[in-house]
Amino acid sequence: MKPIIKLNDIWANYGKRNVLQNVSLEIEEHDFLGIIGPNGGGKTTLMKIILGLLTPEKGSVQFFEDGKSVEKITIGYLPQYNQIDKKFPIAAQEVILSGLAHRKSIFNKYKDEDYQRVKEVISQLGLEGLEERQIGQLSGGQLQRVFLGRAIVAHPKVLILDEPNTYLDREGEEKLYQLLIQINRESAIILVSHDQSAVKQHAKRTAYVSETLEMINNAKE
Repeated sequence: MKPIIKLNDIWANYGKRNVLQNVSLEIEEHDFLGIIGPNGGGKTTLMKIILGLLTPEKGSVQFFEDGKSVEKITIGYLPQYNQIDKKFPIAAQEVILSGLAHRKSIFNKYKDEDYQRVKEVISQLGLEGLEERQIGQLSGGQLQRVFLGRAIVAHPKVLILDEPNTYLDREGEEKLYQLLIQINRESAIILVSHDQSAVKQHAKRTAYVSETLEMINNAKE
């Protein structure tokens, strides 16, 4: 497998406190990495560094495409449920379509193929019939799938999920992981979760992050 992300000796601080130190990690095509660890151990900081939302104090992040170094790659992101403003007046299909906003300029409209791609994602995620429904009218599981659709609509090389099974019942959680198995055929996945048993069951590799990073388990061959 070819690498798509390399983190080289990453250090990060909040004030005088070390959050991450000496973290090196390689993500390959079609990888499924689960990240577990204690609250405050640096999981979210590591995720934000990969997303480019934080700059490390020391170290570097490299991206690759077809084995060649590139400036950036397409990354999809599903935030924590409690970061989603459910009162914002927007329909489900508009949320998914917004995942393609980077493709158009202020003066250009979405293209026919963009709307077709949204239809494909709606079908893939089992959201037919909910396209026009406001996000505040959706159940927790439906809302998670809508924002998952936003994250995957642009065919990302990597999908990052931050505690995606929060507020999901067991059935909703199982549906989510079944979808992730499908998505993993096209995209590498980085799953940040406190649910160690679910991570070990579904991820191909597991990393424990508590200031440092330790690979602790190959859950699946």
